[in-house]
Amino acid sequence: MELRLRLHHWEGRSPDLVAAAVAGFAAGAVLMVLELLWAGAMMGEAPWRISQFVAAITMGPYSVLHAPAHVFDPTIVGVALATHYVLGISFGLVLGAVVAGYHYDDDTRVSLPVIGAIFGALLYLLNFFALTEVFPWFAEMRAWGTFGAHVVFGITAAVLYGKLAQYRQRRQDQG
Repeated sequence: MELRLRLHHWEGRSPDLVAAAVAGFAAGAVLMVLELLWAGAMMGEAPWRISQFVAAITMGPYSVLHAPAHVFDPTIVGVALATHYVLGISFGLVLGAVVAGYHYDDDTRVSLPVIGAIFGALLYLLNFFALTEVFPWFAEMRAWGTFGAHVVFGITAAVLYGKLAQYRQRRQDQG
């Protein structure tokens, strides 16, 4: 009986940047919806509180975090959306570099969901523990629901990146 280990090692292969950006954008949308549902249903937060947290990264905490969270403010929500999507795309690019560099995209059924889940968990730790030194208001959102949403972000981004990169490679090979 032969045992084959598929050990991955870094080869420095460039990611498909378009696939990574689209995957990060789409996974960011999924994360945003999950966070809004979690905050409203489980934490009893006003619907726009998370938008205030995210917008405060760009606009600063003083004017944004003191606004009433139950009132829709198009500026705050617009800035929050832009900030969230830029972060999603950025993290999608990082994940794409890891997936491509280690050739995890060769096996989309097993490797990508696992790598994505690990990436999402690490992203949660970065966002809600390390970066709370700079953005302390995010400490309020440390919860299992937020953790789960970030794991779903990672899985979604990784699987979508793998599928998009393979699709784009097939199209490039054909044309």
